[in-house]
Amino acid sequence: MAGRAALDPNGDRMTTATMIAFAAAEAEHHGNVALETFWYGAVALVVFAFLGIVTLSYRNVANRHAPKAEAYARTHPAPTREGHGH
Repeated sequence: MAGRAALDPNGDRMTTATMIAFAAAEAEHHGNVALETFWYGAVALVVFAFLGIVTLSYRNVANRHAPKAEAYARTHPAPTREGHGH
């Protein structure tokens, strides 16, 4: 809109003050903003709760397989630093 003046609904030229007043009048027609944005928080709560449950499902996993780990450690001794070429 370079070089063109903003026009109000009646076709008249709008000053900056008129444009601000017009924008403020348009902004007043919205409903309850807290109610409109409620669902963003609700979806975020559900997603984080799901991720928390997934995280808790891995709790104590190492202890569930302790007999397997001990049997593997007995058959495969721990590597030594010798013979690795470092």
